[in-house]
Amino acid sequence: MANDYLQMLFADRIGGSQFGLKKEIYKFEKIKRAKREVIVANPTMQLIDLGVGEPDSMADQSVVKKLAAEASKCENRFYADNGIREFKIAAATYMKEVFSIDDLDPETEINHAIGSKSALAMLPTAFINPGDITIMPTPNYPILGTHTKYLGGEVVHLPLLAENSFLPELDSLSESVLKRAKLLYLNYPNNPTGAVASGEFFEGVVRFAKENELIVIHDAAYAALVFDQERPLSFLSIPGAKDVGIELHSLSKSFNMTGWRIGFIAGNAKLVSAFATVKDNYDSGQFIPIQKAAAHALLHPELTERVAAKYSRRHDLLGEILRACGFEVEKPKGSFFLYTKIPKSVVNGPRFQSAEEFSKYLIKEHLISTVPWDDAGPYVRFSVTFQADGIEEEQQILEEIKARLCKSKFIF
Repeated sequence: MANDYLQMLFADRIGGSQFGLKKEIYKFEKIKRAKREVIVANPTMQLIDLGVGEPDSMADQSVVKKLAAEASKCENRFYADNGIREFKIAAATYMKEVFSIDDLDPETEINHAIGSKSALAMLPTAFINPGDITIMPTPNYPILGTHTKYLGGEVVHLPLLAENSFLPELDSLSESVLKRAKLLYLNYPNNPTGAVASGEFFEGVVRFAKENELIVIHDAAYAALVFDQERPLSFLSIPGAKDVGIELHSLSKSFNMTGWRIGFIAGNAKLVSAFATVKDNYDSGQFIPIQKAAAHALLHPELTERVAAKYSRRHDLLGEILRACGFEVEKPKGSFFLYTKIPKSVVNGPRFQSAEEFSKYLIKEHLISTVPWDDAGPYVRFSVTFQADGIEEEQQILEEIKARLCKSKFIF
């Protein structure tokens, strides 16, 4: 064929000459395929999706109306480049009101991003050279590690284990790793474990980063989604944190603005400037009306408090159901994720060698979708962002979850 030579021109970072030829399937694609199959095979039974990692509700109507109003203005049609001042000031105000941080300069220490995913993808470009190391707690959101590898860097994983409250043991890193390490990535409240970090832990991170000359990147996408007397905590609220790091905030999770693609980076001015320099070469900024609507949202943190209250209620109810089925479940103090060990087997049923096998079982036998994690032991992640129109429907869905799971007797 005339175009066969194209197969030899793909970059090694995406598979080189084998790009598109391997049959390895990403786990989330496997889940999607399994869901499609059971929906077709069971047309009269509703799939209950407890694997969705995004809010089940749309943004508050006040935010939507702000977007519509701003989108109708001719002056808002231009490129935003590295963001409008109104959004940066709103972000600084938000950090002061929610996290009691009052020393962030909107001009030099805050920059908008087209969602935290794109920001995480760009950041290694500013810091990683071939041979450099990024330290990644595992399991986690993999984007930063992916782009570290794209740039010829190396990723060193630190397992998040229950016996350490799902916090990384930084002291376990070898001297040889620390000599080449540049970036330390953290994410609390954590996806997928739901664990929260303490001020004491972050204080240790600041000391560790200074001693080992590391840049800390804290993905705080769920920072304001906390409950049960837990107060929102920012890494930047720790003395000295701004000397060593930056923090990413996303309106996707905290304000139900997933598809809007808007967030911000805050912290050390030099690091924010480096991000802005890279970003200038990637995009021309998010649509100005979206930034203006996001600024409105940031000035109303009570919107997030209402969302967190809903997740807290659902966590309570789902936890009761899972414990009744034999799962060892502890309600998280933040995020909308509930992370628990899988059973060993089912009475008169299959044994599970991995979380992926158990997740497939739940989809096939009970039409309940979850996300498996085998990175640091076999765990499954439930999410309380299932679709429900009001508390009454929410209760009906939870009762149905209980009825379905009770059909299996799990052995742990």
